[in-house]
Amino acid sequence: MTKSKFPTRNSTKLANPCQQGQLIELEITDLADTGDGVGRFEQVVVFVSDTVPGDRILARLVQVKPGYATGKLDTLLEASEHRIRANCIVADKCGGCQWQHVDYEYQLAAKKNQIIQALERIGGFNDLQVDEMLTGKIEGFPQFLGYRNKATYPVAISATGQVQAGYYQKSTHKLVNLNQCPVQDPRLNPLLKEIKEDIHWRDWPVYDEKKHTGELRHLSLRIGRRTGEMLLTLIVRTGDLPGIEEQAAEWLKQYPQLVGVCLNVNSAQTNVIFGAETRCIAGQSYLREKFAGLNFQLRADTFFQVNTEAAEALLEVIVGELNLQGSEVLVDAYCGIGTFTLPLAKQVKIAIGLEVQPAAIEQARLNAELNDLRNVDFQAGTVEDLLPTLGLIPDIVLLDPPRKGCDRAVLETIKEIQPNRIVYVSCKPATLARDLKNLCENGDYQLARVQPADFFPQTSHVECVAFLVKVLADDSAIEIA
Repeated sequence: MTKSKFPTRNSTKLANPCQQGQLIELEITDLADTGDGVGRFEQVVVFVSDTVPGDRILARLVQVKPGYATGKLDTLLEASEHRIRANCIVADKCGGCQWQHVDYEYQLAAKKNQIIQALERIGGFNDLQVDEMLTGKIEGFPQFLGYRNKATYPVAISATGQVQAGYYQKSTHKLVNLNQCPVQDPRLNPLLKEIKEDIHWRDWPVYDEKKHTGELRHLSLRIGRRTGEMLLTLIVRTGDLPGIEEQAAEWLKQYPQLVGVCLNVNSAQTNVIFGAETRCIAGQSYLREKFAGLNFQLRADTFFQVNTEAAEALLEVIVGELNLQGSEVLVDAYCGIGTFTLPLAKQVKIAIGLEVQPAAIEQARLNAELNDLRNVDFQAGTVEDLLPTLGLIPDIVLLDPPRKGCDRAVLETIKEIQPNRIVYVSCKPATLARDLKNLCENGDYQLARVQPADFFPQTSHVECVAFLVKVLADDSAIEIA
């Protein structure tokens, strides 16, 4: 793939000759970071989903804005060499994946290009070392299907009264019913189909988001990739499901790998899936998993990377790049349940994990005890509040913020305490580029290397890790390997 500047929907507002409903011929030349294909019609950028660079198409324009338009694929006139047959029969309808129709090698190239363009365009970086995309592997082969260890599906009632669960169509709240999903761990598929039938038989009322009535909102499935243990969680409005205890006990008997059935109560009128209260109905409230040679307990609402193998591969890169000597002080900001903190703690003197969610800190401490790791200190609170109060200068700061990136106060504190090395794990190239530009703008740090990783095959989302090194007074950078 040749590098190109990805168009965005914030293009300069120009007079637009396009008309809504118009049928136009396009050649698709790029993939946007939303996953849509990109073409140009009379110099206007047009975004069309379900297309691939190299496609020649007829597109029906559905939205026209100053400077750009969006269209729907009407006719495929000539297929790109990178177009493949999707592995899912509802891939053209379901909003869960954007790229089932794009061959995997081209997906990887597009994601790497997405990172390069963000770092150059937003971050102002040139002469970048961006490595080839890292993938999760099973028996040595890249794993681009069946990788998700967790899936959460909204629930609805069909026109014929059947209970449905699946993903929404893109940009709608119209549910695409699924009985299996090619990107989730295949061991979860029987539960997806059969539990819907049990819900229908129990006649539990399904949630109506417009009226804010009914009970059952989402169905959540989680599996330990290494242990095979499963958790089933029903997200409900109030928790009033007659016979739930009896049904939960039946599920545990029916599925030997199912170790727990939980209820999560979310009474808010919101698109946030999980509420604050989760209770175990039968079995146990967690599953066991092995990650990077350590034992973890994962609860129903615990954040844990959905691609276990890719996360381990990325951790191996971090360990190799840091070349730890056992004398370092490491601060893991946004540490969650200690997914990266604990494996790294085995190779440093002291590891400190910071996380805003008290429940995650509680689990992180438990996971440290499970692995007899005593050199770890987990603290609950915002990173911007906790980092300035640690009273030490860490050798390494690991950042793994949410998609919005780091709070500016966090970046300013890091520039004040000046750790020798910064490791920034990101799930959104645009905010990564913005934050790296901030950290490097005064010449205190140098961007040494960026390693992309494909945590989310068949989608446009991409993970990566950037390594920053402190620049010494003589303009040399500290060696990191």
